Amino acid sequence: MGSSPEEAKTSENTSSKPPGIRLIEHIRTSAVTFKTYKVTVLAITFLAYACYHATRKTPSIVKNALIPEAPALKLILVGSPPWHRIPLFFRSKKDRQISSLTADNGWAPFNGSDGTTKLGQIDLAFLSFYSFGMYFAGHLGDQLDLRLFLTVGMLGTGLSTFLFGFGYWLNIHSFYYFLTIQMLAGLFQSTGWPSVVAVVGNWFGKKKRGLIMGLWNAHTSIGNILGSLIASALLDYGWGWSFAVPALMISFMGLVVFLLLPVSPESVGADRDHGELKSHSKSNAEVAEPLLGSGSKVVKENAVRFIAAWKIPGVASYAMCLFFSKLVAYTFLYWLPFYISCTAIDGKYLSDEAAGNLSTLFDVGGVLGGILAGHISDRLDARAIIAASFVYCSIPALYLYRSYGEISLFLNITLMLITGMFVNGPYALITTAVATDLGTQGSLNGNSRALATVTAIIDGTGSVGAAIGPLVTGYISAKSWNAVFTMLMTAALVAGLLLTRLVLAEIASKMNLTRFQANSPIRPSTAVEHIDFASNGDNGAIKRACDVRIGADEDE
Repeated sequence: MGSSPEEAKTSENTSSKPPGIRLIEHIRTSAVTFKTYKVTVLAITFLAYACYHATRKTPSIVKNALIPEAPALKLILVGSPPWHRIPLFFRSKKDRQISSLTADNGWAPFNGSDGTTKLGQIDLAFLSFYSFGMYFAGHLGDQLDLRLFLTVGMLGTGLSTFLFGFGYWLNIHSFYYFLTIQMLAGLFQSTGWPSVVAVVGNWFGKKKRGLIMGLWNAHTSIGNILGSLIASALLDYGWGWSFAVPALMISFMGLVVFLLLPVSPESVGADRDHGELKSHSKSNAEVAEPLLGSGSKVVKENAVRFIAAWKIPGVASYAMCLFFSKLVAYTFLYWLPFYISCTAIDGKYLSDEAAGNLSTLFDVGGVLGGILAGHISDRLDARAIIAASFVYCSIPALYLYRSYGEISLFLNITLMLITGMFVNGPYALITTAVATDLGTQGSLNGNSRALATVTAIIDGTGSVGAAIGPLVTGYISAKSWNAVFTMLMTAALVAGLLLTRLVLAEIASKMNLTRFQANSPIRPSTAVEHIDFASNGDNGAIKRACDVRIGADEDE
């Protein structure tokens, strides 16, 4: 006698559980709770992407060991792009002066007069392949098992990171070897962001998605700080170790992802095995929303095509907005330590080490901004309005930081925190909660397999701006820092303007909701209203779904 469809479905979901989860349930002889799954997802994806950023930060620190430290070269590097200068963030001014006199030999092929140019080419190759690979990685992520896809990406990132450092032990001096390795690193790293955002989006509904992802997005800053500390601490043992240890870290986390990461409630049968998850109940929007409802029939979903994903309402607007927002954010990432070190604060110049430490406060402000933007957008249910508001507020913040940051250290710190909050706030909101909203919106007709593609399109487009911003800044800063900040404020203005149509649609949606509530003849005591207004970004059109249950006395 054959098994029922429900039993077959349960068996299929159980077999798709990560092997580590199955082992834990076997040892405990009980199923993992839904709450435990959620905590596991947040923790693993947080650590996984922090490892991505730790490996991404390592090359900028190791450049100190690759380029010879000659005083003449230092003078040439002032005013050039960030990859054309020596990042001595962790050395005192006295140590830097001594090392300049002794003149380290560096590492061929980067110790010649064109060494900084070659390092610039390597960085540009990484960012280019990262942006290029992001588009394809998102589409593949929607077609493949995200757990396996993310595992391969992390192991590949670990391998490429280790191979770069392996050049130290094998005494490799071929420029094309290092260039090829960074190209591969860019491709493998492009798998990370669309995958982790898609997994988190599958588990957390829209109600608190902005706040949760705002907190979760701190992994970027944690990874940057961790990568800097590890790479700097290991330089004395040979620059190869600065790559080897982060490579081992991300490889280990890749195995953790393979063993323990549940990519969605459906993949582990949580929507059927646990009473707290009622996927068929209309009232349980918190759970049903990320899954987009399953219904009684099992329908095989096909991943949304790349061009079709671009046509999803709101995707193009947010992608272009992130292009300019990330341009501003990454310009600060690459240039802020250098800008601080060559700017007299209260009449004094800070050492490179002090400037680097001070610049981390920009990331602290960014974490606060991401949390604040996510929480407010949750409360108001207005992603575009909040993102645009933060972007517009960043314009006066940038102006004030440039104009008054030199007066005192306290004022510099205060304005830097505020600037980081407004610059990174919308950047964090768009790449997390907004991308998840767009990848799971109603216009997809229940198809949940668009999330990674949409995330990749948005962040991939933003990454192009991230590559252009620091590059252009390198040439402008040689003439005037005022021109740099003018460029950043202009970029922020354009980013805000690109959201105008979506902002107007959200405002219209809320105004219509207010009119409906004010003019509704239905008495609250005899009716229960379920109203869902959603701007689809298509010429300001508004979707309205009303489910009204009228009491018996109204029928009479």
